[in-house]
Amino acid sequence: MLKSSGTNDGRPRIAVAGATGRVGSALIASLVSEPLDLVALTRNPDVQRVPSDVSLAVVDFDVPSSLKDALRGTDRLFLAHGTSPRQVGNEIALIDAAVGAGVGHIVKLSAMGPASRLHPMDWHMQIEAHLATLDIGYTVLRPSTFVDVLARAGAQVADDSWGGAAGDGLVNLIDTRDVADVARAALLDDAHPTAQRACHLTGPRAVSMPEIAEEISKLLGRTVTYQQRSAAEQREKLLASGLNEFVADLLVGLDRLFRDSALAETTSTVENLTGHAPRSAADWLSENISKFRK
Repeated sequence: MLKSSGTNDGRPRIAVAGATGRVGSALIASLVSEPLDLVALTRNPDVQRVPSDVSLAVVDFDVPSSLKDALRGTDRLFLAHGTSPRQVGNEIALIDAAVGAGVGHIVKLSAMGPASRLHPMDWHMQIEAHLATLDIGYTVLRPSTFVDVLARAGAQVADDSWGGAAGDGLVNLIDTRDVADVARAALLDDAHPTAQRACHLTGPRAVSMPEIAEEISKLLGRTVTYQQRSAAEQREKLLASGLNEFVADLLVGLDRLFRDSALAETTSTVENLTGHAPRSAADWLSENISKFRK
């Protein structure tokens, strides 16, 4: 169990940046019953999507002193940030503030994948490179693509227009809850407080989009197909649906990684660190099949 640095009445203090995000909210839920001083860092003082017994610390990335003040007395920091052009600057600012505040260990949510110019993969590479220059313990979590990206296909499956440029390539999709479980284990680990390590996180096996279509078909009781498109055709479809160019390019880039099976590896890290096997894409689809019904 994580030990306190002695600044919080004997209770360890864990700060969570990105507490209302997919991983952050699941992490908060898993930590709230622990004997911790748990604090959510937020840019919005009116945020209401965290449990009432979790403290809030307001930060302003344009005021560096607010970051250090929010982290004062913190033992461990979980760091996640929504994809945005400010991601690199904001995460580096928070990392530097953590070092200045005496935080002992940072658990950073990153992304798996090859060296790339694709956002946000290249942004995570820049942030990781900065973190590696600092004298602080850290655990970098590099999950494969989250399985709930499939929720984007819900309406398209319902009206028989689902498709993309992923071809028959393989991707080992991971459940958000499994990433949160690994983050929890890393934050509570007292065996490696000064270690600097990276963890590649995947589901139990890689699947293709046509295989996902087969699984949805079984669950819905009707035939669902994944319509194969070129990258250019898929980009036009996404833009026509109302997405902006930034999001459309990100999704087409993901399709390219899927097509090339660049995220197809299978690791045992989730089970090794949490004690349970990772949830499968089929498990997620079974739980969320209502998203795909007409």
